[in-house]
Amino acid sequence: MAVPNLKRMLTSRKFKLGHSVFEFNSPGLGQIIAAANVDFVFLDMEHSGFGIDDVKRAITSFRAGNLPVMVRPPSNAYDHIARVLDVGADGLVMPMVSSAEEAAHIVQCMKYPPLGQRGVALNIAHDRYIPGDTAKGLANANRRTGFAALIETEAGIRNIDTIAATKDLDCLWIGHFDLSCSLGIPGEFDHPAFKKASAQVEGAARKHNKALGRLAGTPAETIALQKQGYDLLCYSGDLWVYQQALIAGIDEIRRKCID
Repeated sequence: MAVPNLKRMLTSRKFKLGHSVFEFNSPGLGQIIAAANVDFVFLDMEHSGFGIDDVKRAITSFRAGNLPVMVRPPSNAYDHIARVLDVGADGLVMPMVSSAEEAAHIVQCMKYPPLGQRGVALNIAHDRYIPGDTAKGLANANRRTGFAALIETEAGIRNIDTIAATKDLDCLWIGHFDLSCSLGIPGEFDHPAFKKASAQVEGAARKHNKALGRLAGTPAETIALQKQGYDLLCYSGDLWVYQQALIAGIDEIRRKCID
């Protein structure tokens, strides 16, 4: 079974549910996550210890589970973008996108000519080591590679309409913690200023027919966001799901066991 086309997923308004990976990188992780019936994986490099070799190994694991992988690189620099794509990422979640110019720069870095200026290396990890026609390979990669822009600054909110209009940008993703900090209200997600900013992103996604994404910490939050119109949601992350389950289990055992 082939890994689903991520860009095609992002251009559909059908609900897409993923899971983020910040900590674990065992060979079986892809199939473990796939068994939970998720649609994609969000692999983080910005806030984790993952290096490029870790990402390459993880993507191999996720492919075994037929899961498309969105990677958040540590920055918007060309070498971070190109290397992550060359080791096989299906798409990118790019941090701190604050202007249409930044969004256009990212598109140029991640797309092959004639759509962009990504350096060409074929018959490597990103195309599954399969030889083939060069022109077809480049066109196929451009058709598959998705781009989500993290909107997490006050400047990003001011420029949201022009960012959303960027060609080949597929998703607006609210980085809720950084956005709340940029607005001067860290962690206050019920604050009117945060709600107003979120509504601006939501409106821009609807206007420009882009996917609307966010990380959600609980099933209840995920369900609530989906009802608000978010069609690309990441339910929690590997370390938090593990930690919460472990704490709950140990707590129950200690409460019910007799010394």
